[in-house]
Amino acid sequence: MQKVPRVLLLLESSRASGRALLRGIANYARHHGSWVFYWQPHGLEHGWPQLDTMDAQGVILRDVDKVKEVVARKLPAVVVGHQLAEVAGLINVVTDSAKVSQLAADHLLECGLRHFAFCGYPDKLWSQARGEHFERYLSERGHRVFFYPEREASHLTWKQERQLMARWLKSLPMPVGLLACNDDRAVDVIEVCKMTGLHLPDQVALVGVDNDDLVCELSDPPLSSVVLNFERAGYESAQALDQLMRGKKVKSNKIIVHATHLVPRQSTNVLAIQDPAVAKAVQFIRSHVRNNPCVNDVVRVAGVSRRLLEYRFRTVLGHTILQEIHRVRADQIARMLIETNLTVGEIASTLNYSSIQHVARFFRKVMNLTPLAYRKLHGKK
Repeated sequence: MQKVPRVLLLLESSRASGRALLRGIANYARHHGSWVFYWQPHGLEHGWPQLDTMDAQGVILRDVDKVKEVVARKLPAVVVGHQLAEVAGLINVVTDSAKVSQLAADHLLECGLRHFAFCGYPDKLWSQARGEHFERYLSERGHRVFFYPEREASHLTWKQERQLMARWLKSLPMPVGLLACNDDRAVDVIEVCKMTGLHLPDQVALVGVDNDDLVCELSDPPLSSVVLNFERAGYESAQALDQLMRGKKVKSNKIIVHATHLVPRQSTNVLAIQDPAVAKAVQFIRSHVRNNPCVNDVVRVAGVSRRLLEYRFRTVLGHTILQEIHRVRADQIARMLIETNLTVGEIASTLNYSSIQHVARFFRKVMNLTPLAYRKLHGKK
């Protein structure tokens, strides 16, 4: 009789990312054979003793101190990065910091912002990576990024750090588009903005990362956030672990948690475009995205000639009116592909496309992927 694999899951469930990882793992196990899981919902510290007492064939764990024990035992393992650098000898789950930063930067640029800042955690490598990519992406577009002085904050209590963060925020040029390294850090920024009398989003337009629905919706104002596909990463982690437990080689020692899109909420509900005609035009495009507006519709709303509006669009946004329409429409299709179970035909009907073929051609031209390929790449497993 074949032995049923026993798998130890040392993952927290206090945040949406951990729960999504667990869902992905469960989904793989449900479709690819029966596993016996040990998972402790009360916290990682309650689960660690099972590493010594449980005859586990594999483990998926956060990168805390016990990782060294797992490496020493040569136990098939997948480690989910958070505190440490990638662990040699294990399969590592890492987030796509470059894509996270690009999505946040593009969203803030689309809001018309021209001043930018980043607030992270000291001594967190993943936080540093997001800040570095954010700066690189924006500097290539001619913008400077102001960084929170993390080293000064590393030895402070939160009560002391609030004063440091308040001074830093008040020193920034306004309005500023600010990326926090994750949703929790964004909540810190919101608290300090309120303490100092800074208004969100008019003075500080804020983006978090992880899109933890509970954290984002309980924030005041509700927090815009980049979505990371942890559920798919959980599925792929279980898939890799299954291969290791069967004695097979895994193609790559890295599993990427892909950043799929950004969910806009009130914390970035600002249009900081100084040119009134362009601002009016952009607002019209965004509010009428489902009605498939044409360039002439946009020109009529802006109240200036088409030639002048095209010139101002290129000056302010760096692209044409039609390109802005296409960008907003493609973004709406992408969000519907990921966030809903609607078929491509239903999406085409909702957005007033004449046919499935039309929406598919349009989406592929803008995104370089067919709608189904995009859903397969970024959707849940």
